[in-house]
Amino acid sequence: MIILGLDPGLGTTGWGVIRADGNRLSHVANGQIRTEPSMPLPRRLTNLHAALLDVIRAERPEGAAVEEVLGNSNAQSTLKLGQARGVVLLAAAGAGLAIGEYHPSVVKKAVVGTGGAEKRQIQAMVGHLLPGVKLAGPDAADALAVAITHAHHVASARNLSRQR
Repeated sequence: MIILGLDPGLGTTGWGVIRADGNRLSHVANGQIRTEPSMPLPRRLTNLHAALLDVIRAERPEGAAVEEVLGNSNAQSTLKLGQARGVVLLAAAGAGLAIGEYHPSVVKKAVVGTGGAEKRQIQAMVGHLLPGVKLAGPDAADALAVAITHAHHVASARNLSRQR
């Protein structure tokens, strides 16, 4: 299964694609989509959507996983992040992909083993789980971690259904 992991952000959205064959994972591609802060918000969201569709067309994933949004003390920033996340979900759902959504602490626990892991720990474990990966940046590493989390959840669900 080819899985597209997405770490939404208005300034930078990370994406990562992995191949999951049972418990075996391999890196396919990763990158970061940046939007220009000086542009009007609708244009930034449109550019994000178009770039995500390009990634989906190029990589042809069979499923997607998106990190959930954590609110912060700045309501305006949280709203903009939520709008970017909406665009990410729209692009994936519009392409017909089934989407898994994961809280950041679930992603950290799945990849590092603790829900309080730091970004550098996530990057190190992504490098360990996907040998030879060249990360496009921290947001791409987070997106790969989301894809890895989804792969583990899908494999666990399959194993449970087989046992029944």
